[in-house]
Formats: sequence, C-alpha cells, structure tokens
Amino acid sequence: MTNEILDRPPEAAAPPPADAASSSSLATVLCVDDEPNILSSLKRVLRGHGLCVITAGGGAQALSMLEKMPVDLVISDMRMPGMDGAQLLEQVNERWPQIVRILLTGHADMDSTVAAINRGRIFRYLPKPWDEAELISTVRQGLQLQHLERERARLEKLAQAQNAQLQAVNIELEARVAARTAELKDANVRLQRNYLKSIKVFSNLLELRDGTLAGHGRRVAETARDIARKMGLPEEEQRQVFIAGLLHDIGLIGMADKVLGKPVARYTEDELTLYREHCVQGEQSLMALDDMHPMMPIIRSHHERWDGTGFPDRRSGTDIPLGARILAVADAYDDLQNGMVAGTPTSALEARTLMRLARGKQFDPEVLDVFLHITEPERPKVETRLMLGCDALEPDMVLASDLISARGVLMLTAGHRLTPALIRRIREFEQREGGKLELHIRPRGAA
Repeated sequence: MTNEILDRPPEAAAPPPADAASSSSLATVLCVDDEPNILSSLKRVLRGHGLCVITAGGGAQALSMLEKMPVDLVISDMRMPGMDGAQLLEQVNERWPQIVRILLTGHADMDSTVAAINRGRIFRYLPKPWDEAELISTVRQGLQLQHLERERARLEKLAQAQNAQLQAVNIELEARVAARTAELKDANVRLQRNYLKSIKVFSNLLELRDGTLAGHGRRVAETARDIARKMGLPEEEQRQVFIAGLLHDIGLIGMADKVLGKPVARYTEDELTLYREHCVQGEQSLMALDDMHPMMPIIRSHHERWDGTGFPDRRSGTDIPLGARILAVADAYDDLQNGMVAGTPTSALEARTLMRLARGKQFDPEVLDVFLHITEPERPKVETRLMLGCDALEPDMVLASDLISARGVLMLTAGHRLTPALIRRIREFEQREGGKLELHIRPRGAA
C-alpha cells in the first residue's frame, strides 16, 4: 500500500464553490485509513473543494506527520489495525486540541463510536459509505468553527495586550495626576501662607501710626481664632475669623492721629460719631476684593452688642454674625489690657473679671464662656522652643513665633525659615536700633 502526501490541487482542478468558507481554501486536512481506495476517494472529494490533502495509512504514521507539520483537520477511519480511530483521535485531542477531529465509522461500530466521542471529543462522526455533500458540509463547518475559535483567541490575546497597555497608561497617568496634585497643593499652601503674611503686614501699617495700637490686630486675630477653634468651627470659618481680626480696625485709617491716641472714653461727641463709622468704612474698603467678602459682615458687626445697644446696626443676639460675636470678645480683651477703653490698662485677670460682668449684655454668653475657659491660667508648660540671640542664628532655622520689634512692629511671621541674607539683615537691624533681639526658634526636627 502506497501512502502519499499531496500538495495543493493543480491549476486544472475545479475551483472551490462560491459559498465555501474563506478559511477552508488554505486549510490542510489529514486523512487516515488503512485502505488506499478510501484515501483516494477522500482525496478526490476534498481536493475538488480547494483543500490541501495529506494522507496516512495508520495511526502511528498520522501522529508522526502531525509532529512535523501543521494540520487543521483530521478525518480518521474507526477500524484500523494497531491503533484504531478512537485511540488516534484521543491522542490528537490531548496533544493538538485545536485540530478538528472527524470519525468515519460503520453501523456496527456504534459502541466504539461512543467511546471515541467521549475520549477524543470528536467534532462529528460520519457513516460509511459517506454522502459527499454531507462530508464537505461537515468539513466546512468544522473549519469555520476552528476559524472562529482562532479569531476569538486572537482577539482575546489582543484585548489582554491592550488592557495591559491601558493599565500601564493609567498607572502612569495616575502618577502624573498625583504628582501634579501634590504640586498644586504645595503651591496653594505657599499662596495661602503668603496671603496671610501680606494681610499681617497690611494690618501692621495702621498700627505703626500709634504705639498703643502696635500688635493689636495680630493679638485680636489669634485670640479670635483660638475661640473659633475651641467652638469647633470649620477650618475655613476659623481662617475667616482670623483674617477679620487682623483687619477689623482698617476703617480707622482715616482718623486723625490725635484721635487714635486717645481712649474711647475720652472722645468728644463728634469724635465718637466718627469712631462709630469705622466698622462700615472697613467693610466698604474691602468691597472690591472678592476674597474678602466672607469677612466683611464680621468686620461690620464686631461692635454690635448681645443686648442690641451696639453699633452700627443695633443688631442683637444670634442676629449678629457668629464671627463678629467672637471678634467682639477678643477685641475687648485686648483693648482693656491696653487702656483703649477707659485709658487705664488692666491686667489679664482684671480684664477677664470685667468681661464676665458683661456676660449676656455686651457679649454672647456661649462665646464668652469659651473665651474664659481657654484663657484660664494654666500651669507653666515645658518650653518647646529655643530663645536665641542674633549671634546664635544659623541658616535653615525656623521661627517658632512672630518676630516683633521693640516698637511692636511685625518683622517676620512664625514658620519663616532663616537664610544667610535674612540673618545678616536681622543683625544689621539690631545694631541700628541699639537693642537686643531674641528670637523663638523651633528645635531641630520639630514639626
């Protein structure tokens, strides 16, 4: 018996039918049978439909050929000496599961056919003798199914590759977004810090006109912020109260120096009338600045009283903005200690006592209670900052508190990092003024 391998059909062969699958025109079919006439018949039928046909006379030879060349579909007879079709297709399924498997069997081989279906997972079985149309249709369907499965695998692999690329892009994008967000956050922090520094310097310009006002806005702002924080106000509202405290007396900028230098109790009627306008003028002076709009009602109402006898609008109780009620307490506390109310400075203890008497009259009871609680004298705490003279300053040291000159002028704000040039200017200033400056410095490594 002669076993042969046939290449693609010669040019004289009939062309494939118009409805044949495009994948079938290049497909390779391996026909396995121990009878040469069966192989010839199969070869003739399949070649006429544009298929590349190769043949083997038994199972062992078929396996050897499959190891050497790619095959798309195997058609095997059931009854063959040595290795039968069921055994052959079972091995093909185990070693080359992508190959389509078709079994040719007689009616007497049904038990073996069932075994082949279960063990070899064949695509279809055909009875012998076969119907040519059914044979071609079965081969075409098997190759089409194979083509779809290969395309599915290709697309799945492509999707996995694209997903991996997309994941890498997403990771890179997330890293860029995180880095950019961090940059914007740092920039915003620097902007807010510089914004507050500018407001502190601006508020300090008014206080330079009279020594009794030096540091007043800063102290009021810090006390008001402490009250707001203790009351649990959101951070943004704490910030608004602090800024309003720095600028609450900006309306006084137009008053004469001789008036600013007197306590309120010594004002004439005309001076008192002018003084009571500073809340409204302070509000109006900030109207053009969008960022200042939340602070304007606080500044306008910081001289209103809980009992409704204040100015400029005689508002009372909770009708007064909470920020203004907080600012009124902080402002009165500093004014009493500086003698701006009656002309005679009081101690912190005396100021607290006088303010307690005005609870529910001048001041919001709740706000005053919080203020009295946070200003209650405490035991001395362990100092967490270093106090150094100018000669001991070194670059990269950080101020633990604002640097205030002997005249009460704000020179540097807390958190400022010292540079060699800045240290030189501080020392030159100390030499010109003739006094000694002491700076509160954060310990190395402190937050």
